[in-house]
Amino acid sequence: MMDNNQLRSKTRNLYGLVAIIIIAIVAGFFAYGKFNFLPNWMKNPFRLGLDLSGGTNLVYQVDVSQIPEADRSAVVSGLRDVIEKRVNLFGVSEPRVETAEVNGSYRLIVELAGVKDIKEAIQLIGETPFLEFKEQRTQEETNLILEKQKANDAAYLAVDPYFVPAVPALTGQYLKSAQLVFDKTTYEPYVGLQFNDEGAAIFEELTGKNINKILAIYLDGQPISLPTVGGTISGGEAQITGSFTTDEAKLLVERLNAGALPAPITLVSQQSIGASLGEHSFNVSIKAGIIGLALVIVFMLVYYHVFGFFASLSLLIYTALSLAIFKLIPVTLTLSGIAGFILSIGMAVDANILIFERSKEERKRGLDKFHAIEEGFKRAWPSIRDSNISTIITCLVLYNFTTSIVKGFALTLLIGVVVSMFTAITVTRSFLRVFMTKES
Repeated sequence: MMDNNQLRSKTRNLYGLVAIIIIAIVAGFFAYGKFNFLPNWMKNPFRLGLDLSGGTNLVYQVDVSQIPEADRSAVVSGLRDVIEKRVNLFGVSEPRVETAEVNGSYRLIVELAGVKDIKEAIQLIGETPFLEFKEQRTQEETNLILEKQKANDAAYLAVDPYFVPAVPALTGQYLKSAQLVFDKTTYEPYVGLQFNDEGAAIFEELTGKNINKILAIYLDGQPISLPTVGGTISGGEAQITGSFTTDEAKLLVERLNAGALPAPITLVSQQSIGASLGEHSFNVSIKAGIIGLALVIVFMLVYYHVFGFFASLSLLIYTALSLAIFKLIPVTLTLSGIAGFILSIGMAVDANILIFERSKEERKRGLDKFHAIEEGFKRAWPSIRDSNISTIITCLVLYNFTTSIVKGFALTLLIGVVVSMFTAITVTRSFLRVFMTKES
């Protein structure tokens, strides 16, 4: 017979267990998402990566000819960050942006999952502007170039006869922010630029040596403003003026703030990637996950009997909760991410095994089943805690310091470990406390 305290404790555990089961059932419906009676927000599919859903692969050549050799790696790295930021603004799931260097030639590789329209993908990248300042050539240089061009000299046909890139170079690499501003007298819109400290110093030097000369502002290779420098300008502020409408000026500000490219890029390769191979791998992975889950459940039932039955129920709850979290965040599932989740299924029962083995040891010491289980949980917890924390730390390192392919694996494994700690310590324990009575 149970006393009143034990009865109240068991009732609380029962209510908690019922709440967990209800949450797990809802999570299962949400993860599956194919029942007609579900609301639309629960029917949204999982977000799939490039290898599963297909997408677009773009390769760009980076022009670093105007950048000092010592700074090229840093500029290309900054270019990658800007492009990644740009495509993230468009909601592209898990974009993969990488750089490659071959014999001093730099390339930028962009993979966009779910974007199957190559024109759309090129537009996402191409709209990011390249901002630069150019100095006015001397009249003698201009006349010489124009004469060469008139004579169809191939070496001069593509040369700008009027302006040359500023030295030291001042590009969007140094841009801190852009703002929409209205002239207080004419009320016409213009774009105000604010450079960082290094850019401010360069801008001051350029304006100081170009007094009474034109310091042209180019965007994507086209002149958009040709202001004449009246004197040295300090503070790192510049203006882009012209016949802008308010909407045009606002769009330009948005494009500049989205990230002015520190170096110009040229598209050299484009490819639309199908998902047929990924779809096959996805189906095989799902089958592998189901088989793995079933084998783990069979092992727990055969080896631990009634304990294994409760652990198996907890494992099913774990699976439903994990998949629901993947969908809710949402996590972009790649093949590596699915591998991480399948691995986490096997790891999810580790805590239960530790608890059950410690409980067996306590039974051998003469404790009744109820107290043996309680003692097993208490003594196994430090080992469970330490092992899972070490795995969590490893996942965080992988997620923060590796590429997107490994990040998918690390993220799903991290979520799986956290959820498994909850199901092993809370769910399994609740099952045992509700259905195991105090006996010798």
